[in-house]
This record gives sequence, structure tokens and C-alpha cells, in this order.
Amino acid sequence: MFQSLIDVILPVFLVIGAGYVATRRGYFQASHVDGLMKFTQSFAIPCLLFRAIATLDLSASFDPRLLISFYTGAAIGFCCLFSNSVLLGLPITERAYGADNLTGNYAIIAFHSPFCYGLGITVMEIVRNKGAGGFATVRSVFSAMFKNVLILGIALGFVVNLSGLWIPQAVDEALSLVIRAALPTALFALGGVLVQYRPEGDLRAIGFVCAISLMVHPALVWSMGSALKVQPDLFRSAVLNAAMAPGFNAYIFANMYGRAKRVAASSVLIATGSCILTVWLWLLILG
Repeated sequence: MFQSLIDVILPVFLVIGAGYVATRRGYFQASHVDGLMKFTQSFAIPCLLFRAIATLDLSASFDPRLLISFYTGAAIGFCCLFSNSVLLGLPITERAYGADNLTGNYAIIAFHSPFCYGLGITVMEIVRNKGAGGFATVRSVFSAMFKNVLILGIALGFVVNLSGLWIPQAVDEALSLVIRAALPTALFALGGVLVQYRPEGDLRAIGFVCAISLMVHPALVWSMGSALKVQPDLFRSAVLNAAMAPGFNAYIFANMYGRAKRVAASSVLIATGSCILTVWLWLLILG
């Protein structure tokens, strides 16, 4: 049991820790970390998601029971919406169950940004545009969503998949080179970004966000997935993704609207550290 902590979770967090220490000690500056994040968020991870969706067996992966189980739980909170399904969910699931068992992860990720941004932006824009009418709200929602590079990468992947287009070998090889750098670079940069956060704000609100994200959301997914009899590999992906700490999008979203920024930033920091143990717990429960 303890071996799963060492073999699966610890390597991921050692890379995050290396980024944190390197930035904290001044070997990496904030500008260097920003550059790494720009590369991963704007280029490498969109390439990863594009290729994954373009080559995914859609009939096998997009099980409605999987999506209902995950997103019913995801809709329960604000900061809790944005589980870090890419930077933490993918590498931890891959190390736990192998690269061939990421189908459920990619199915969840395909809807993650559209769902979370769609729900969150809709609610915020309705509040912000009370007197502007429905059209202004809808326009704001779509404008904000389709400026997101991750959504564009996923959308292009669907276009290639559904149209039957093929990716030329040279292009596919180039994508593979970029993709190989995506997750390790992103994890290292994640550690660097966490240096900028300080645990401050309403501690009760922060504790609530962490508890919902790390324990309640995966418990809800477990309950619904069990009731709906989701396939075992998809079930594991759903529970593990739900158990991840909130990602940067939680803070970016709070910053976008100038609300609960300190709570969101502190929740990302504290929950990311805490999920070393909570993810281990969920791996033990999953068996």
C-alpha cells in the first residue's frame, strides 16, 4: 500500500517540488516560470489534447454514465469546479494504471474546460450583465470560452476525428516531440507558480474548498459511478480526476472577475500539497 505512494504519487510531486525549490531559491525567476507556463499552456498541452482527441475511439470513451458521474459532482462549487485534470490527473493516472488506461481522462478533459468555463462564465456574466439582456450574456460567454487555447485544441481534435482526416507522419512526429515535453515541463512550472501564492484569506472558505475538491467530489463520483455501473477503467479515471486539487483555472477565473482571489489562490496551494495524501487514500480505495 505504501509502495503506491512512492511509485505513483511521489515522482509527480518531486517534479513539482523541484520547480518550487528552484524558484524559491532564485535559480528560476518569475519570468522563467511564466515562459514555461506559456509554452505548456499555450502550445504543448493543446497539442497533447488535440492529438489525444483526434486519435480517440469516441464510441468507447464517451460513456454518458462516466460524464454524468463526474460532472454532477463538478457542478457543486466554484473553485471546486476546476479539478487539475491535466497537470495532475493525467500523470498520476498514467503512473497508476498505464498509458493505455487514459481513455476516461481524455473524455473528461474534452468537456472539462467547456463545462467549467461555460457554467462559471454563464453564472458570472448573468450577475454582471443584469441589465444588459440575454444576448450580451451569451456573447460574453462564447467570447470568453473560445479564447481558451485548450478548448481550441480539443475542438480541432474533434474536427480531425469526426471528419476522418489523417495527420501526416511528419506532423505527427513533430506533435510527439512537443507532447513529450508537455507534462514534465508543466509540473516543474506548477511548482514555480505555487511560490507566488500565500496561504491567506478566509481559512474556513479555503478549508471548505479543499474538502469539497479532495474528498466530497470523488466520493460523489464514486457513488454515482457505482450506481450507474461505469466500466472499471473509466470509473478509476473519473474518481482520480475528481480527487485532484483545483488547478490554476480556479485562480484565473477568480482573477478574471475580481472575486475570492485570495481564497482561490490559497486553495490551489494548500489542496495541491494535501492531495499527496488524499490521492494515495483514493488509490488505496480503488485497489
